Amino acid sequence: MTDVADVVVVGGGVVGASAAYHLAAAGAGRVLLLERADAVATGSTGACAGGFRHQFSSRINIELSLASVPMILGFEQEHGLPLDVIQDGYLFLVRSEDWEGFRAGAELQRSLGVDARLLTAEQAAEIAPGIAIDDVVGATFCPDDGIADPAGLTQGYATIARRAGVEIRLGVEVVAIEAAAERVTGVRTADGVVQAPVVIDAAGPWAGTLAASVGVDLPLEPIPRMVVTTGPFPGAPARRTLVIDAATSYYFHKEGDGVLAGMGGRDEHASFSTEVDHRFVEEELLPTAVRVFPPIERAGIANMWAGLYEMTPDRHPIIGASPVDGLILANGFSGHGFQHAPIVGKLLAELIVEGRVHTVDISALGLERFDRGELIVEDRVV
Repeated sequence: MTDVADVVVVGGGVVGASAAYHLAAAGAGRVLLLERADAVATGSTGACAGGFRHQFSSRINIELSLASVPMILGFEQEHGLPLDVIQDGYLFLVRSEDWEGFRAGAELQRSLGVDARLLTAEQAAEIAPGIAIDDVVGATFCPDDGIADPAGLTQGYATIARRAGVEIRLGVEVVAIEAAAERVTGVRTADGVVQAPVVIDAAGPWAGTLAASVGVDLPLEPIPRMVVTTGPFPGAPARRTLVIDAATSYYFHKEGDGVLAGMGGRDEHASFSTEVDHRFVEEELLPTAVRVFPPIERAGIANMWAGLYEMTPDRHPIIGASPVDGLILANGFSGHGFQHAPIVGKLLAELIVEGRVHTVDISALGLERFDRGELIVEDRVV
């Protein structure tokens, strides 16, 4: 099989689906999305907690959220497709000497128009009854943060992408990018070659492997993260505020009659494995859960799974052109891809169709920043 497209998008997660739709809507020509699974949103997107927030420590992440969150909130009205969205806020609990850092972060957020609030421990407990506050020195809260359905948003973008003329092929694995004279010529799949002058690498944790096929080195690692859900229990939260213990990165929010919870590990290592690490869950995640939210001790685990974060050294994404002409990167979102996917898709369409990005200045997020040593640190990785 030899096929031809104007743009090939590799990856059917939320970033790839958003990019495909926005490209078609912007008049990019024949857009083809290739996904190796039998459905979209089955990889990292389907495993994520679905949170969106404005409470970041870097200006660029805040600006991406300010542009992207309204697109999530307005998706149903704009496109006529249902999307479960709840704005009950994000609550960061600070139990360490980093309180001044959170105060400075809130000041930056407010300077950009975010309703970022500084709370006492007692005020935090009013928002999330049952949390342990003995050693909480303060909290930050933004009522405009929230949770949306990751699979619903991805399926929604896939639907409107098809309506706009995008062809989505499922069960097709891209094994390599094709290039000649430092310029993209297409992609190679198990079924044959697709010729295209532009390829978007939106392959999530596998993006580095794909980029390496044309000699592009992406500094990202796949990091497994564990997630658990519980059944109902006395004292389960009544609202879906996403509560984060800043010192441990442990988080939880209401899910059904119980909670959904997760946490980063102190000894995280790169791996493509999505097997549940039962030792980590039993010895680290659950004890931390009980310390942060004691009522959860009476809960039973309903389900467990693992998803992959695609982590860069500075915990910011790589968005834009690559050293190979025609290869466009959208990788390394470090756990923040779901919430920024709507605007990232639009930015990629601007870059490819108009030749420049103008909605949000993402010049600082190029791949070249790593060689230049111009890293942007994000302290609020959850």
